[in-house]
Amino acid sequence: MNTKFQPAIEARKDIDFGLDADFPKYWNAGDAFKTRIMDALQLSFPDGERYFISSVRAFRDRITDPKLQHDVKEFTMQEAQHGIAHTKFNDLLAAQGMPMETILNELKEYIKRDQNKYSDEFNLALTAAYEHFTALLAETFFSRKEVSAGIHPKMRAMLAWHAIEEMEHRSVAFNVMKNVAKVGYIKRCLAMIIATRHTTKVMFDYADVLLKTDGYNWFQRRMMFMKNLNWMYGRKGILSSMLPKLLMYFRPSFHPEDIPVIHNYGEWVRVYDSTGNPHEACDALLAAAY
Repeated sequence: MNTKFQPAIEARKDIDFGLDADFPKYWNAGDAFKTRIMDALQLSFPDGERYFISSVRAFRDRITDPKLQHDVKEFTMQEAQHGIAHTKFNDLLAAQGMPMETILNELKEYIKRDQNKYSDEFNLALTAAYEHFTALLAETFFSRKEVSAGIHPKMRAMLAWHAIEEMEHRSVAFNVMKNVAKVGYIKRCLAMIIATRHTTKVMFDYADVLLKTDGYNWFQRRMMFMKNLNWMYGRKGILSSMLPKLLMYFRPSFHPEDIPVIHNYGEWVRVYDSTGNPHEACDALLAAAY
C-alpha cells in the first residue's frame, strides 16, 4: 500500500484571476516565444478537460469503492472549473487577433477522432497519461522561484491554482484505469508515448501558428526556437526537468503517489483557505519555493 501523503481533492469554484483586456500580450517575461509556447499548451485545456471528464465518467457505473466514487466526483468538478478559467483566457487570445475559432475546431476534431478511434479503456489510459504530465507541470513551474519569476502575476496565480488541483486529483484517472478498467502495463505505456507526442505536437504546432499570426516570419520563428533551446531542454529546462519523473510512469509498479507533492503545496492551501485570494496563495507558494 502506498503510504505517501496525498492531499484531499477540493474543487474551488468561481475564482477571479483578474484577466481582462488590459492583460499584456507577451505575459511570460515579455518574451514572444515563451509566451506563445505556454499559450499553445493551455489553449488545449478546455477541450482536453472535457475529454478527461468523459473518459473517466465512462466507467463510473462500474466503480463500487465509495472513496473512488467521491474522488471521481471531485475530479470532475475541478476539471470543469479549469475548463471555465482557460476558456476565458482563450477568449483573450481571440481578442488579440489569434485564430482561436480555427484552432479550437481543429482540437475538437482531434479529440473526437481519438474518442472514436480508441476504446473506452484506451481513452482512459490516455487521460491517466495526460494527468501525469500536467501534474508534473506543477513541480516544473512552482517548486523553484526562478521558473515562474517572469510570468505576469495574474497568469501565475491561475497557473498555480491549476497546478495545485492537478496534484490533488493526479491519481483519480490512474486508479479508475488500473482498478476498474483493468488496463494492463503495455497499454498504459503505449498511452503515455502517444500522450507525450500529442502534447508536444500541439504545443509546438500551435505556438508556431500564434507566432506567425503575430507577424513573425519563418526564419524569425526558427531563431526563436534555437534561442530558447536551453530554456526548454537545458539542465533545468521546463521540459527536460520533467523527464526523470515522466519516465517513472514506465515502471511496472508505478503509482502517481510515488512522487511527493511539491514541498510548498501546503503554503498555497493554507493561505487560500484563510483568504480566498488566489494571488496571495500564489505569493505564499513562491515564497516557500527553492
